[in-house]
Amino acid sequence: MTRKTLTRRASRASARAPAMPRRVELSYRFGFDAAHHFPTQAKGHPYRNLHGHSFSVDITFHGSPQPPHGFVADFARIEKLCAALRRQLDHRLLNEIDGLALPSLENLTLWIWDRLIGKLPALTSVTVRRDSLGQSCSYRPTEQPIP
Repeated sequence: MTRKTLTRRASRASARAPAMPRRVELSYRFGFDAAHHFPTQAKGHPYRNLHGHSFSVDITFHGSPQPPHGFVADFARIEKLCAALRRQLDHRLLNEIDGLALPSLENLTLWIWDRLIGKLPALTSVTVRRDSLGQSCSYRPTEQPIP
């Protein structure tokens, strides 16, 4: 069979097959520096004392590019929403922020998710990292299929 025949057959087969939705994954990262402490830890535990970290946050979206612009999510809008979160968190004592009395990596991840999901419906996960320590926490709702 010639290459030309194979190409024609493949073209006809793809024309008959229903178009599969094409999904992409987008991410946006922002960072902040903040302090926290864990007063519930035992005396002498290092986390009980006030200390700080540099955090980075990755927010991820899945979806199909939508007409007329071809976006899954508008990065200008994402940047604006994340800048507002950064202003609330950067150079702050996290324990003093409403909802972060115990600002573990886990609680911080969920706090960020809760503030974004209503405004960014294509959001599929939030990951908060403390790169200097090699630590991270991700939240992805269990009821959401992972593509």
